[in-house]
Amino acid sequence: MTDQPVNDSGLVAFGIDTTRPSVARVYDYFLGGKDNYASDRELYEQIMKIAPEAPVWARANRRWLSEVVTWLAEEAGVRRFIDAGSGLPTAENTHQIAQKVNAGAAVVYIDNDPSVVAHGRALLLDNDRTQFTAADLTKPEEVLADPAVATMLAAGEPVALVMALMLHHIADYDETREVARQYVAALPPGSYLAITHACNPGDGGPVDLMVTELAEKVRHAFPTLAFRSVEQISSLFGDLEILEPGVVRLADWHVPGGRVAEDPAIGVRDAIYGAVARKS
Repeated sequence: MTDQPVNDSGLVAFGIDTTRPSVARVYDYFLGGKDNYASDRELYEQIMKIAPEAPVWARANRRWLSEVVTWLAEEAGVRRFIDAGSGLPTAENTHQIAQKVNAGAAVVYIDNDPSVVAHGRALLLDNDRTQFTAADLTKPEEVLADPAVATMLAAGEPVALVMALMLHHIADYDETREVARQYVAALPPGSYLAITHACNPGDGGPVDLMVTELAEKVRHAFPTLAFRSVEQISSLFGDLEILEPGVVRLADWHVPGGRVAEDPAIGVRDAIYGAVARKS
């Protein structure tokens, strides 16, 4: 995109800092989005030198989101969704996917990135079944007390909590587990937790070497980014029942009872894993 006019501090009129890259804007750029600035594109180029597969990861994550939300709304009968760390709106957002299956599905988006807040609220002006909450996801007590979130949870119906590419932006592992635990504890019985997360297999192989270099290269922009092992990612689900096929590469993931679809990403170095779990 052409950068919007900024003032001397590097802020656009509605308070977005253009001098520092944004996780949401860089991710959107990987998906072909236009809501980005020079700082985002510079970091994108740095990432591409180390991990040219990164755009494939982003597209695989969107495919996973579509398949998960469709399955939850269609097969599991979920009517209430919380998309935590939703990112910038693109085609086929959570509310569009869920409401395509069930027009009455309710969705609450949560994010505190200024770019996301501005674009998210504008997108949802005419959708009375969807709300946007500007909140810090690392503070579950505050998020859970938000009226939109509290009202959804108080109904007692199953809720699908989606945390796509969000938890790996909390640096401390124990804190990450505690954040996930508090959200899960608030979910009604029969609810679902869906997570995608950056993974480092820690085996000294090509993916291990790539993500180790990548994490160091982007540390100046994303100092809290943490690539974790499959075991650590699995532990974020706590005592929930992780549904088949378990915590796997997104290229290997399929809806419970389904099969892996033919995916052109199947042969790439894959650092994003995902899973869905159910609360009894």
